[in-house]
Amino acid sequence: MNFQNELVLIASVFVFFGGLVAMFRFFGKTGIYAWTVICTIAANIEVLILVHAFGMDTTLGNVLFASSFLATDIMSELYGKKEANKCVKIGIAANIIFIIISQSWFLYAPAADDTMAAPIKTVFANTPRVMLASLFAYIVCELYDVWAYHFLWSWTEKKFGDRKKYLWLRNNGSTLISQLINVVVFNLLAFLGFFPGAVLVQILIFGYLIFIVTSVLDTPFLYWARRISEKHPELIEI
Repeated sequence: MNFQNELVLIASVFVFFGGLVAMFRFFGKTGIYAWTVICTIAANIEVLILVHAFGMDTTLGNVLFASSFLATDIMSELYGKKEANKCVKIGIAANIIFIIISQSWFLYAPAADDTMAAPIKTVFANTPRVMLASLFAYIVCELYDVWAYHFLWSWTEKKFGDRKKYLWLRNNGSTLISQLINVVVFNLLAFLGFFPGAVLVQILIFGYLIFIVTSVLDTPFLYWARRISEKHPELIEI
């Protein structure tokens, strides 16, 4: 039995989340902004790929997109609500710009000896629908995530009198709901009528299961980022 897809998916969680924390360690909040741009664009490309893993069909992009929620949670925790919302706005702008750029490629008439225009068009022909669906889902779920994170933070601080504790609660409490919003909104807008109904249901179920797992697994990385900021306070100024 070949478990290649399962192993790659599991490994990608640690690679992507660890990569985000590394970007923060070396570049501060600029690194988080850069990661947001990279992951939102790349996730919208790889989501076109359908794979079979853990007994179900699913699109790629779930793990990479999950790292964008970790990015806004790190921003919220270390830099505040204003910077977290700015991170979301940068992700929105990056998506819009990429849609415009990718679609402008098809305005050119390829040369007679060209071999790449056709395959590139095949890949990006569905990009507008996918990216517009992703853009709408991203706006709704990420803005909710930032709001919920700070709502829970304020609630725990008032109830328990400690601003630093219960990081795990505000992280998971905000992300689990926002990921559910993302899965439902994005997949219905992007793939309704594109995949058979049974496959779409599998994508919805498996996609959210992945997000539940990634939401839990990203918590240690958020603690790690906060620990790094405590050891390197200069990063907060970058």
